[in-house]
Amino acid sequence: MAEVVLNQVVKTYGNVYAVNHVSLTVADGEFVALVGPSGCGKTTTLNLIAGLIEMSGGDIHIGDRLVNDLDPKDRDIAMVFQNYALYPNKTVFKNLAFPLQMRKLSKSDIEAKVLSAAKVLDITHLLERKPRELSGGQQQRVALGRALVRDPRVFLMDEPLSNLDAKLRVQMRTELKRFHQDLQATVVYVTHDQLEAVTMADKMAVMNGGFLQQYDSPKNVFDNPVNMFVASFVGSPAMSLVPLEVVTHGTDVALRSPEGWQLPLSAANARKALTSTTAKVVLGARHSTVKLHTTQTPGTVPGVIYTVEPTGDITFVQVFLGASVVIVSLDPSVIVEPDQKVWIEFDQDKIHLFDGATEMALAAA
Repeated sequence: MAEVVLNQVVKTYGNVYAVNHVSLTVADGEFVALVGPSGCGKTTTLNLIAGLIEMSGGDIHIGDRLVNDLDPKDRDIAMVFQNYALYPNKTVFKNLAFPLQMRKLSKSDIEAKVLSAAKVLDITHLLERKPRELSGGQQQRVALGRALVRDPRVFLMDEPLSNLDAKLRVQMRTELKRFHQDLQATVVYVTHDQLEAVTMADKMAVMNGGFLQQYDSPKNVFDNPVNMFVASFVGSPAMSLVPLEVVTHGTDVALRSPEGWQLPLSAANARKALTSTTAKVVLGARHSTVKLHTTQTPGTVPGVIYTVEPTGDITFVQVFLGASVVIVSLDPSVIVEPDQKVWIEFDQDKIHLFDGATEMALAAA
């Protein structure tokens, strides 16, 4: 396996930047997920690594080789796509063997590599079947096996689970994670589903508008989003964001809403709020860090329930704080109703504060 290094990589189409000066390093044996909404540049970045499209600027290294001018077949990579791309009239064995036949390997070497890959992916019993006789999950394993037999330095995967139903996606996430752990493979994985990234990847590269927004472990991205986009994209449900204004009362600092209520800040959060470039600050909170009260208590702010969404073990409640919506998670035994007046309590140790102008996370000076 090998590390992958992107240095100021650019891809433009006319005046539009599909990938805008992206730099990141995928360590040898690391699983990195490129995540973001449609059109963010994640698939374009993957295709640049693969050599399927031409770069407009920057450098890409795979291992110790600069691969800018190398054809895909010379980059020693293997790709797994969302549509499997299996040959319908070939058996599973022949599908797995095909890339090895193209490399002119001996019949005995081909058989050994195919059987080895089939054993790793638990598809040995499927080798004589054709793709139409397989389930979606089995077809995806075959597509993965066809990449595995090539023994590439890097696996590139473009939304390989998006065509599977929900149950199969969960199963294949487990299979892919085990595959990575067993082989210590270098994997660059594109997905729009941030849950896939959080559960499988060593690191997440969150992209938006062609820019790399944050590159870190899933835990750090979730716990410490660098800006409002990352905060609202990573996490399900998304982080609630409430635009407010910083006000001071002597040495005390609070956040004031357009409706007039105020939320006093702890000393640490006050220091953060005062570093904002303007008086406008956005409060961010995860659903699990917010408490809902049916009566007013000190430190709470007023709201009105918009929707109640039972999901079985958790009930999600959307609460209007003026024009903003805050999501709260409740035990199913707690009964509340739409249009009910409630009060919201924010955990001062777990809220996030963002600059209302730059949208960047605020840190204590």
